[in-house]
Amino acid sequence: MTATAEEPRWLDDSEMRAWRAYVIGSELLRKQLNRELQERHGLALADYEVLVRLSEHDGGRMRMAHLAGEVASSKSRLSHQIGRMETTGLVQRVECGDDARGVFAEITEAGRERLRETAPTHVAGVRAHLVDLLTPTDQVTLAEIFERVLDHLGHPEH
Repeated sequence: MTATAEEPRWLDDSEMRAWRAYVIGSELLRKQLNRELQERHGLALADYEVLVRLSEHDGGRMRMAHLAGEVASSKSRLSHQIGRMETTGLVQRVECGDDARGVFAEITEAGRERLRETAPTHVAGVRAHLVDLLTPTDQVTLAEIFERVLDHLGHPEH
């Protein structure tokens, strides 16, 4: 009894062009934004993203599991990251009063101040390296494309 494997649907030239441009472009963009934050403020892009998410929630706190989903990180990786950020005073862990197993990550006043200092650099980079390169129609198209990807992959916010 021999099983026949279905032939892969190889990418054609147009599909490969789109895929490679996305992979290389998104990686270079994240590296550039990270480099700008590191050089000007000594803050990693991943830490900036955590501060942004926390600052956007009521009380500046989120359950660790929810935060991990929002920043597309594993719970373990986020736990280490939050630990590092705690030592610099940017965030703190707070026990969930209603759930002994749950833990919140909470932005501190020092974290809010750090976010206020670094946000202009980050926004300028996002504009210079992506947004200002797109037409308004491109912006809508890009958002729609990645919202479909997020939906497909089961991201909790979509």
